[in-house]
Amino acid sequence: MAITGPKSIQVCLSPALLPYYHLDDTVAVVIDIFRATSSMCYGLANGAKAIIPVAEVEECLAYRKHGYLLAAERNGEVVKGFDFGNSPFSYTRDRVEGKTIVLTTTNGTRAIRHCAGATAVAIGSFLNIGALSNWLNKQNRHILLVCAGWKNHVNLEDTVFAGGVISRISHDDIEMDDSAQVALAMFRQAQGDLAGFLSRASHAKRMQHLHIEQDIAFCLQTDTIAVVPVLQNDALVCLNEDQYVSLP
Repeated sequence: MAITGPKSIQVCLSPALLPYYHLDDTVAVVIDIFRATSSMCYGLANGAKAIIPVAEVEECLAYRKHGYLLAAERNGEVVKGFDFGNSPFSYTRDRVEGKTIVLTTTNGTRAIRHCAGATAVAIGSFLNIGALSNWLNKQNRHILLVCAGWKNHVNLEDTVFAGGVISRISHDDIEMDDSAQVALAMFRQAQGDLAGFLSRASHAKRMQHLHIEQDIAFCLQTDTIAVVPVLQNDALVCLNEDQYVSLP
């Protein structure tokens, strides 16, 4: 059933704050710009059949008998013994098309699992921000933008992205909480030089130390794909064109 009161947009700046938000009648959008949700969007756009997000490395390993690709990242690095981690360059069409991937990451996949009680769970990145925002505009549900952060700490890149989504979907008749106002103000400050602004982000510096700066540049590309990944039966899949309407 659709909401009866004013539509609202809220931003959860850290998964640690999720218990303080209501997920009823809510579309939760999980954001982990560097790099989990960017890679998820890219992989599904490149024809991956599904991506199964799991919280722990041991859970991921349990899927090996099914013949799926197994991906695991911790602290920015690929976990030894897995097919790959969460670099978008691992999710190319020649590698993932037609495949199911089981993925665990330091922050993003855990945030997805924590949102399981929402009416719908979608995935956001700069790569699909236009398609995502257009879909959210059609939803007669509250919107909760969930920043995966870094080990329950607030981070810059996820907050800025949340503000970018709000800039595309906010209207006078939509209520925004204070966190949404903060995110929107931060995006407006950053949008003229997104890469420069986010070069100050702690995770960007962490990735530079790991010599994966090319991943940062990739994840900051805007509107390069038109998919909206959603969680269905514990797996992320792309919405079909006939599903780009309001949820029932």
